[in-house]
Amino acid sequence: MSTATLDRASIERLVRSALREQLSDFRQNGAQKAAPPKLVVNVSARHCHVTQEDLERLFGKGHKLTPYKALYQDGFFAAEETVTLIGPRHRMITGLRILGPCRDYSQVELAFTDAIMLGLDIPVRKSGDHRDSPGSYLLGPAGMIRLERGVIRHERHVHMGPTDAAYYGVKDGDRLNLRVQSDCPAVLESLLVRVAPSSKLEVHLDTDEGNACHVNRATHFELFK
Repeated sequence: MSTATLDRASIERLVRSALREQLSDFRQNGAQKAAPPKLVVNVSARHCHVTQEDLERLFGKGHKLTPYKALYQDGFFAAEETVTLIGPRHRMITGLRILGPCRDYSQVELAFTDAIMLGLDIPVRKSGDHRDSPGSYLLGPAGMIRLERGVIRHERHVHMGPTDAAYYGVKDGDRLNLRVQSDCPAVLESLLVRVAPSSKLEVHLDTDEGNACHVNRATHFELFK
């Protein structure tokens, strides 16, 4: 056994080396140890989007959407205006709310349960992707329009800004999973990541998904790869 002792200079070199290693680990893993950003999970009930032209055909010339309730994402709202959706079996959904502001395309977003009731076979699509999707009729107080296509189930997705994307290590178009802790816990896979400069971190599920894992009684949500 060696009885050699370290001098003061040697001890200081060892201490400095240990501190440098700890600082390097902190710099490399600091982002991982940071507190996760605030995550909001909302259930998006059936609704529709319309163009200004279609809005006027439904509600009259020059009509503008009237905000009813602000949505979580800044600048978006549920409108006072609602329409009746008519399916191929002459079954209807009344009180289908329009979300604003107007878009450059008209689109109906339903859960599978809604579509089955109407007799529609709808695909799971990103908003604006209407390929191979069925159409329907929308009835308003001033008229009726026929959508040739555009009735979809909007795939589960998560909105986030650039800072959130950096935290999760993802980019627009990537996929994340969502763990829901509730009295009916579940993991929902493959949420589409939608990154935009002004977006706030928010998951959108439809009513079928929200009811299946009892989102209203959830105690914790976690996004992960």
